[in-house]
Amino acid sequence: MKVKKEIKNGYFIFISIGTYFLLMEFLGLSNLFYLRLLNIVFIVYAVNDTIQSRIANGKKKFVPNALAALTTSLVGVTLSILGLLIYSYMRGGDAYIQGLSETFLFGGHPSINMYCLTLFFEGIASSVIVTMLLMLYYNDKFVAD
Repeated sequence: MKVKKEIKNGYFIFISIGTYFLLMEFLGLSNLFYLRLLNIVFIVYAVNDTIQSRIANGKKKFVPNALAALTTSLVGVTLSILGLLIYSYMRGGDAYIQGLSETFLFGGHPSINMYCLTLFFEGIASSVIVTMLLMLYYNDKFVAD
């Protein structure tokens, strides 16, 4: 059975973001919030790859390509949040999250679940934004209905 390009690129997002954040933690740079923003590069790359491969394979309808791009980013975001949840529990639970939330825009003292849920919704929003921006970029490649 052949694994779909959307799932492969979703796993690429997960592995890339996980490796990036572990490297930042290892180098002691995890407290620099602006470096966290660079994870969007991995999402844009993978979603762009999904759209380009679908166009190269002759799939030129807008809605199916948009759904494939959104699936790619949502798989990556979901796996990344699950990875963060597991990693947070391995690193000490709520105490680890308190250290993360100090450098992030959280008020109060969020629990692990609240932190991950908030990041999940942020990930969904960024997935939709990246998908729509790339679909507009490739708009001339799609057939009109």
